[in-house]
Amino acid sequence: MLYAALKTIHLLAVIVWLGGMVFALFFLRPAAASLDPAVRLPLLHDVFGRFFKAILAVSLITLFTGLWMIGNVARAVAEGGGGFTMPLDWKVMSTLGVLMVLIFGHVRFALYKRCDKAVQAKDWPAAGAVMEKIRLWVLVNLALGVFIVAFTLLT
Repeated sequence: MLYAALKTIHLLAVIVWLGGMVFALFFLRPAAASLDPAVRLPLLHDVFGRFFKAILAVSLITLFTGLWMIGNVARAVAEGGGGFTMPLDWKVMSTLGVLMVLIFGHVRFALYKRCDKAVQAKDWPAAGAVMEKIRLWVLVNLALGVFIVAFTLLT
């Protein structure tokens, strides 16, 4: 029962993370593109600030639940006298999941901080340049996340 609950929480966290990236990249940014930079960049800054707070929690939940599930299975196998070997899809999911969290950390704590300073200073060219870097790293994370989902479902 606990395993099923943690797996559900894990999957819901992944859905929020991936869905948020899809929304930001393919719906919000294109819709905001026609706005003047003095309107668009503060709007995107505010939306991403809220999104990044949620993703900080979601990414930690995803890591915690994933590690707990792996540990739980490993413990159960060991208690049954067997040897635990993590399946390939779990290895890929774990490795790339950690990479996604690291990329998110760079986006949130380095790039977004630079964006925040530029928006506060109303330096729209600098804010726009940082937003483009954020967009690229979010796209990388989305690609990694989609790959993880596809790989784990197809193996």
